[in-house]
Amino acid sequence: MLDLLWLLLPVAAASGWFAARRGSVRSAARFDGRYLEGLNLLINEQPDRAIEVFTRMVEVDSETVEVHMALGNLFRRRGEVDRAIRIHQNLIARPSLTRSQRAMALLELGEDYLRAGLLDRAENLFRELTDMGLHTAAALRHLMGIYEQEKEWEAAIDAARRLEAAGGGPLRPVIAQYYCELAEQARAAGHHEQALRNVHRALKQDRGCARASIIQGRIEMDLGRHRAAAESFMCVDRQNPDYLAEVIGPLEECFRRLDRSDALVRFLERVIERHPDTGAIITLAELRGRRGGAAEAARFLAAQLERNPSLLGIQRLVRWYQSRAQGEWEEDLRTLRARMERLFEDVPDYFCTHCGFSGRTLHWQCPGCRRWSSIKPLHGMSVNAFLTSTAGSLQAVRKN
Repeated sequence: MLDLLWLLLPVAAASGWFAARRGSVRSAARFDGRYLEGLNLLINEQPDRAIEVFTRMVEVDSETVEVHMALGNLFRRRGEVDRAIRIHQNLIARPSLTRSQRAMALLELGEDYLRAGLLDRAENLFRELTDMGLHTAAALRHLMGIYEQEKEWEAAIDAARRLEAAGGGPLRPVIAQYYCELAEQARAAGHHEQALRNVHRALKQDRGCARASIIQGRIEMDLGRHRAAAESFMCVDRQNPDYLAEVIGPLEECFRRLDRSDALVRFLERVIERHPDTGAIITLAELRGRRGGAAEAARFLAAQLERNPSLLGIQRLVRWYQSRAQGEWEEDLRTLRARMERLFEDVPDYFCTHCGFSGRTLHWQCPGCRRWSSIKPLHGMSVNAFLTSTAGSLQAVRKN
């Protein structure tokens, strides 16, 4: 109720101000009477009746357009989109509106249509605004959102470029993601060369786009070019090491096919020196285990976990200890391992560092906050990195 009161008070205040401007004492008194009636209804917790009073008390003319805009915006925020649409459609139909007032009404109506899921109607209005050259930045941002929902990536690229040119901020990383979407579509259709062209366009927009390198590596693997694939996957370490966990497995497969496990060991050692990626540590431990046995793998992993503890690393260490244990120790370790595996069943594989969304699938655009590249893998993180990232996401959620 208090939220609604704070939303309606500006409408009521504006109504009183417009009444004073009209110059007629009699009409102002009549206007203020309704105004007081509306406030009384608000105080008595009858918001629906109060809105009706404020709606009836303002005739649409050049001086009261802003009040109707506020009312329509209020209806939309309350989820009463149909009422918001009627108010804004009624405004647009008025011939007395100035060009700027009509543009504002078009923007509000477009946002109503977006809220109602009427994307085609919203798109038409936002395109009309860009043609008018008014509210261009807001209209282009909405168009980008519509094209993202409809997966019209070429149109999204065009809108993003126009927005950037209009002073909407640096959007090259977002444009790179759009090219990655086109590359994924082409790869799924078996058009590998077209997919590679879009990957190169993505990297031209953003050299730090780890997603583009991951896609390029997968395409090269599809084509049997494992050396080129390995080079692409290794770029992720420089671009965004948060996504190393996504390439450790494919990278190991590439080096296995190339019979170059020594090159993989050197790469993983360099990775661990710079940042403690759990996936890299476990893979390197397994490679050591193939040469020196489970005892060697366990010693190496235990030493790494002292410096950079991770739940996934501890789980793998328990598995190696179990393989060497006998009697009661073996039984106890089997029980511990089973309980840890059950614990991991409830832990998501990915989470958004901005809004906290989590799940089992990597989304390059977060389904919760719609940000790009904000979802990170959990399984490659150390305990400290996990706590730092989740604390940051919780703070962001509180702010929002």
